[in-house]
Amino acid sequence: MADNVLVEQCRAALQERPGLMSLEDLAHSLLHRFQQRGSLSDIDDAINLYRATLKFRPPGHPHRFITLNNLATSLTARFVQQPQAALSDLDEAIEHHRSVLAILPPDHPHRSLSLECLANGLKDRFKRRGVLSDVDEAIDLHRAALALRPPGHYDRFMSLNHLASSLQDRFKQRGVLSDLDEAIELHRAVLALCPHGHFLRPEFLNNLSSCLNDRCERVGILSDLDEAIKLHRAALELCLPGHCLLPTVLNSLGTGLLHRFQQRGVLSDLDEAIELHRAALAVCPPGHSGRSASLNNLAASLQARFQQRGILSDIDEAIELLQNVLALCPPDSSDRSTSLNNLSNGLQARFQQRGVLSDLDEAIELARDALVLRPPGDSHRSLYLNNLAISLLYRLQQCGILSNMDEVIGPRRVALAPRPPGHSDPFLSPDNLTINLQEGLSSDLDEAFRLYSQLSQVSHTVSCDDIRAAKSWVAFAEQVKHGSALVAYQTALKFLDQYVAVLSSSSHHFDVVRKATASLAMDAFSCCVRRGALTSAVEMVEQGRAVLWAQLARFRTPLNDLSASGDAGSALAKEFKQLCFRLRNVFDASTGDRSPQIRRLTMQWDDVVSRIRLLPDFSRFLLPSLFSDLQKAAEDGPVIIVNGSKYSCDALIITSAQDPILIPLDISLVEVSELSSEFQSLTERVGSSDHRLESHKIVGVLRKLWDRVVGPIVQALRELVSPGSRIWWCPTSEFTLLPLHAAGPYMKKSHNLSHFYISSYTPTLAALIRARQHVSQDASVQHFVAVGQGNPDGGKELRCVAAELAVVAQRVAPILSFTSLTDSDATIQGASDAFSQNQWLHLACHGIPNRKQPFESSFATRDGPLTIRDIIRSRLQNPEFAFLSACHTTVGDESSPDEAIHLAAAMQFSGFRSVIGSMWSVDDEVARQVVAAFYDNLVDGSGRLDCRRAAVALHNAVKTLRKNIPLEQQIVLVHIDV
Repeated sequence: MADNVLVEQCRAALQERPGLMSLEDLAHSLLHRFQQRGSLSDIDDAINLYRATLKFRPPGHPHRFITLNNLATSLTARFVQQPQAALSDLDEAIEHHRSVLAILPPDHPHRSLSLECLANGLKDRFKRRGVLSDVDEAIDLHRAALALRPPGHYDRFMSLNHLASSLQDRFKQRGVLSDLDEAIELHRAVLALCPHGHFLRPEFLNNLSSCLNDRCERVGILSDLDEAIKLHRAALELCLPGHCLLPTVLNSLGTGLLHRFQQRGVLSDLDEAIELHRAALAVCPPGHSGRSASLNNLAASLQARFQQRGILSDIDEAIELLQNVLALCPPDSSDRSTSLNNLSNGLQARFQQRGVLSDLDEAIELARDALVLRPPGDSHRSLYLNNLAISLLYRLQQCGILSNMDEVIGPRRVALAPRPPGHSDPFLSPDNLTINLQEGLSSDLDEAFRLYSQLSQVSHTVSCDDIRAAKSWVAFAEQVKHGSALVAYQTALKFLDQYVAVLSSSSHHFDVVRKATASLAMDAFSCCVRRGALTSAVEMVEQGRAVLWAQLARFRTPLNDLSASGDAGSALAKEFKQLCFRLRNVFDASTGDRSPQIRRLTMQWDDVVSRIRLLPDFSRFLLPSLFSDLQKAAEDGPVIIVNGSKYSCDALIITSAQDPILIPLDISLVEVSELSSEFQSLTERVGSSDHRLESHKIVGVLRKLWDRVVGPIVQALRELVSPGSRIWWCPTSEFTLLPLHAAGPYMKKSHNLSHFYISSYTPTLAALIRARQHVSQDASVQHFVAVGQGNPDGGKELRCVAAELAVVAQRVAPILSFTSLTDSDATIQGASDAFSQNQWLHLACHGIPNRKQPFESSFATRDGPLTIRDIIRSRLQNPEFAFLSACHTTVGDESSPDEAIHLAAAMQFSGFRSVIGSMWSVDDEVARQVVAAFYDNLVDGSGRLDCRRAAVALHNAVKTLRKNIPLEQQIVLVHIDV
């Protein structure tokens, strides 16, 4: 009522006293009433009146900027009220804001507000049209406004919030994680400035949680999602019925719970998500700006429940909701492709349940329309290609052309729920394929692989969606035996490299990498072998295994050659070392969110690497190694890669002077897995049952291993190297869990492998090469430390530790600077210091593998576990050799053995050139005997220690004790690297 009175009073005043002030007063009153009641006639009249006032303030008038700003504000208000209308109002508002900014001098008190208004207009237009230049300019303007609102300014928190919002919008379009990381950092700053009880606090809580949810979807860190849900709940508590933010918060919390259900499978999360989305839709009646999002989110939850429980009414309701979403989406909206894609996925899901081909045909047409709106370079194009592919593949299967969809998209289909605008979920979509079915079969397949080839030109920051798309290309090419399979593998491995390169820390992101890698490298190896590309097989399996160690090794790369190449190289080496040091310090930080720092440092690191590659002889600096480089691993003896893939099992013998030699293996990966499981079961029971029966069964496994794997390899080796030579095993997949070094017929008048050759292992060829290249710069400074802990915190007593260390001291102390660290001194800190200050290490204690969380695998000390994390953070001084007299030191993650995350690998990565570790439990007394014989053999003829003799010393030690110790203890210890 008061609004009506004010408007009528202003109208009367204008009739009595026509002029500028009366025009402005009436326009203000109409704008205010529109903001309260939403009547379009009021905003139309206000705009016309503001246009009339411009005549009274021509260019040059000192107050013209006020009228321009009022007109722009009114045009924006009308655009917001009619989001489906033409963008002309918003375009005009932006131009008026530009005019205001051009009028105001740099020191004008309203300049920061003008910058914000223009930025917000550009951001709104970006959301409609998706033109990146708009959001780029908006971000620059927000930064300029923030600079004018220094710490202490009463509006600083609003500038921080607006900048963060624009960065999040750009992330959704481009997928650059540094934008999202900065947005999160800014939103945290906003909350810190916003006191409890502030009316905007619910909005700020929701904004931060939204960014955290986006990061979880992109990178897969579930702790981000848990924090996001907690923040959403806090925001919801502050939103009473009727609060303007209530629909947004209800939707956001529901979406977070849905995502968590998709990660963890807790049904209560899904049920709550559906209730929240229904509540959000109830407070968004027709015409409400949030109705479209509410419809879409409820559809997503219902579709997820349909996938879980198969209730047809859920998918029917979801499709009806998604049809309403599409009807509300203007043709020029940047969200239209998402709406088309979501409806396509819903129809495809219903087809799978009911088999009605018309649903599938419509799904394909909608997916095609969606893909057209995601041009090359769009960060979500791979996802849309995949979603189209699923429908096309089902139509191929329906026509009897594709025999087994499960081989292509995986045995378990995860729900492809409708996605909010800009959503990118690395774990929702299955392994999909891209194919275009229009006319004849031949043209269909040609078009499919022509689309696949576009993946190799991806220019945006690589996401899990891109990796999945490439792996899908791989799967389909393998199934139809298409010639593009090798290129598909190369593309997938390239994506994997780029994806891992932006992850901040190996231990925190291990689950992400594990899902991304799977069997990719081993299948690539098999593909190359089947096509006769043996050198490529070596390159590709090397590129795709132990990627976390490779990533960390980027920051520990020897730079001697670069430093010695001249002034430019020396300067770049120095700069590179400094950046690596700073990155490692950030990685090592155990508290706080360091991702923004890591992103910035990584960008600088990439720039330095690019400049290094411009130098002569450094064009491949830190790039995946070529075979000619990897072949150097065989300088001291052949390296045998034993590869297990679902497509084939093969061995390649790498020598220093010729192409790889192929040994096809007459065994399947399933059989290898069964053999590995049988052997693991036997070693777990060592000492707990009949010894003779155990030994007999172990011999049975070793015989199978000889007959099916090692024997054929030895036949080829005998043509290459003489008996008594050293060889290196580089096993993959399930082969990593089998004692290849112990294989043999175990029969009278027959020879086992150990009678022919001296075996060592290496996780990768690059690791062996690094170990050979890492020679101590000062061989005269060599210190040996023996660390023993027989009474660890909460662990079983080891009675022979003291005797074992005495044996070591007796043999080493006379020839090398020797220190012993035992009992109360053998603590976490004491052991870490000992590692850092000595080149030679003997460690006698409990080894505690953690096959679920391998970075938590540890050595037991007096005051707690010394974990792999602790080891890789150590700063070691020219380490040479480590004897790990502990149990299970070569046992890594149970589902990703190829990542080689185990204690021995951690020592090797930290710089030890030669490591002895154990594949299962080591008997305390046997360890003492083996150690004594080992060090007797390690000392060379001149009375010196040489780590390059470790493999021979272990071989000879076991040989001398063979009649005195059980079989499983003869073969438990293995040598790694030089």
